[in-house]
Amino acid sequence: MIPWEIQGTELINCNCSYGCPCQFNALPTHGFCEAMGAISISTGYYGDVRLDGTKLAVVFQWPGAIHEGRGKCQPIVDEQATPDQREAILKIMTGQDTEPFATMFAVFASTLEQAFDPIFTKIDYDVDVDARRGRIHVEGVFDTVGEPIRNLVTGDEHRARIDLPHGFEYELAEIGSGTSRSQGNIALDLKGTYAQFARVHMNNKGLVRHRTAA
Repeated sequence: MIPWEIQGTELINCNCSYGCPCQFNALPTHGFCEAMGAISISTGYYGDVRLDGTKLAVVFQWPGAIHEGRGKCQPIVDEQATPDQREAILKIMTGQDTEPFATMFAVFASTLEQAFDPIFTKIDYDVDVDARRGRIHVEGVFDTVGEPIRNLVTGDEHRARIDLPHGFEYELAEIGSGTSRSQGNIALDLKGTYAQFARVHMNNKGLVRHRTAA
């Protein structure tokens, strides 16, 4: 198994309500799952290949709950990545060189019936996890805007977090509202639905944890 590790931030928008039942071992809000988002890797490596400053994105669609399978995936890697970096990122994204079900990539890969050929294109990524704000533009594929949830009465920003001490994607996520639209192999249109802003740190064995489990 080739050792790898990545650390960075993510913004993900799915079609569920703000609570996202998946985070609570419940069925999706509308009975199916659609999502898109991106990760910006600040530091990382795959074997001898450095991944610092690279970005990846993805569009997912499942006809039912994720664990029921039959999913589709569009993997995307920033065009600025070198050929070696592209190969490394795609291996991580498809759950290779990873202990079974140790990361979200490995879990999701096990639920797919179709993975489209990867797209290499420009990824613009501007995300502030703590402020719960971000924009992602994946040229020719999708756009995502994330912002804070607003109080329905006052319009003030509402802050909520999800803490998963034993999660396989993040330890702590700031929750916001996301609006996204994708085109191509998986065309989705999400408006004012669940968005998560999180710091990610993982390797072959799963999350590298920075918090003490309660």
